[in-house]
Amino acid sequence: MGLAQLIERAKLPYVSQWINEDIRPVESARRTWGFWTFHNYWLLINCNIATFLTGSALIPLGLNWWQAIIAIVVGNILATTAIVISSLAGAYYHIGFSVYSRAVWGMYGFQSWVGGQCFELILLSWDPKYEDRIPNHMPASTGMTTAQFVSYIIFFVISLPFVWIKPHRLQKFFYVACVVTMIFFIVLLIWALATMGSAGFGDTLDSGTTLPNTGGPGSVAWLMVYGIMSTIGSIAAGILNQNDFARLSRKPMDAVWGQLLPYGLYSIFTSVIGILVVAATQKRFDGEAVWNPPTIFVRLLEKDNSPGTRAALFFAGVALCISQIGSNVPGNALAGGIDLSSVFPRYINIRRGAYITVLLSPVVNPWQLVNTATTFLSVLSSYGVFLAPMTGMMFANYVIVNKRKVKVDDLFHGHSGSIYWYKYGVNFRAPIAWAVGVAPTLPGFIAAVNLSVSLPAGMTELYYINYLYGFVSSAVVYSLLHWIFPAKAVDDFVRTAPTAREVQQYYTDRWEVDLAQASHVLSDDDGSGVMHQYVDVSPKFEPAAAF
Repeated sequence: MGLAQLIERAKLPYVSQWINEDIRPVESARRTWGFWTFHNYWLLINCNIATFLTGSALIPLGLNWWQAIIAIVVGNILATTAIVISSLAGAYYHIGFSVYSRAVWGMYGFQSWVGGQCFELILLSWDPKYEDRIPNHMPASTGMTTAQFVSYIIFFVISLPFVWIKPHRLQKFFYVACVVTMIFFIVLLIWALATMGSAGFGDTLDSGTTLPNTGGPGSVAWLMVYGIMSTIGSIAAGILNQNDFARLSRKPMDAVWGQLLPYGLYSIFTSVIGILVVAATQKRFDGEAVWNPPTIFVRLLEKDNSPGTRAALFFAGVALCISQIGSNVPGNALAGGIDLSSVFPRYINIRRGAYITVLLSPVVNPWQLVNTATTFLSVLSSYGVFLAPMTGMMFANYVIVNKRKVKVDDLFHGHSGSIYWYKYGVNFRAPIAWAVGVAPTLPGFIAAVNLSVSLPAGMTELYYINYLYGFVSSAVVYSLLHWIFPAKAVDDFVRTAPTAREVQQYYTDRWEVDLAQASHVLSDDDGSGVMHQYVDVSPKFEPAAAF
């Protein structure tokens, strides 16, 4: 079979160049996420090792416990606000992030590695000499051993069946994973506090700090700001693509309240547990602040190889694996699958895209991301550098430029008849606004990951506020460019369409039509001169009849 035949065979049924079954607007049958589904989703996203590390990684920077908690609380309040704002287009129009991005730009695993560490606990509970039995052929520079890499691959394979489940069918798994995760973290905290004995907390909770209160990027004030931005950065990708899940909401307010209340609550809860557990276990580990939960249990096994300790290791490993799968599958694999499905709708659906995302995850060397607190926070902050400007532009486009009115049909029409075609399919305002949001903070990011680079204090401080700067500056520049260089077709639609609520209700009613009844065979000229036959699943918009 030749390459051309393979490509033709890979094409998905019922698609055009701009749409397939997985990225079309969600009809009522697939709107299965109520308040409790969003609640459970955010519980799993936040009650896991990544959030545990976010809190406890602030301590090694020099902040004390209450300063770290303040940074976490403020960061989560800001992140919650951004999540709700970012999800409005999905909640009201039932379209995903990548589809709505066409209105902004124009028409044209870390978690798996941590999961591998969790699975290693299960193997160690069966055989404490597990690591010794597998010769280590990995150089020290990789930050892992051969045994750890084997555990990563096993967890990698275990996760694959869960990737097959589509987002609107995840509710039952969420319920099971939530119960297991909550029990584990509460038991972990109780155990750490109950067994620390007369030695008490380590110096992690020492309220005395040697850092100056103000006076540059090394001061308490600026490190707290850095902690706030890192807290937001840890969920920056989730903020940006939240429309992918908000579109599944039964009612818009299910998405709003299901994010507004649970997100910050469980993020703060898990981060504070991280700080308390690190402090409560510090003295039993000879003063070492162990901030990675799998490492805590490995240290325990090194001190006590009893059957009781091995049983605790096994159950901890199972609980942590379930927790990691619960956050990794929807937050990383499926989110990546949805995005790839939108970029290549003729060949990639959610499942194909999710498996591609999973297979590419080792490329980012996730084992390097949790070596030190500094590295971990640099990774979190890097998300904000690149994603905050995109989030700011989406906010500006939806609220300021479009005034919450979206002509959904035109998001699926790749020609000059679409109001989102702009010029040659590109909205030139978007890359300019994004560059303004990214460029000034890029030197600070480079210096954070390469300690040999030296920067003036002002550039480091700008990097410390990267998410706030990127969001605000890109939103302002994007709005100004649309005001100075108006997109006539977009402005005409916004001006002549009825209220945003009426537009939203019109499309909500439209999605009630069954796909089988609405679809019909068309011929589509994709610009190549070749006419393709497909079943049209794109929405039909008739302004005169609708409004």
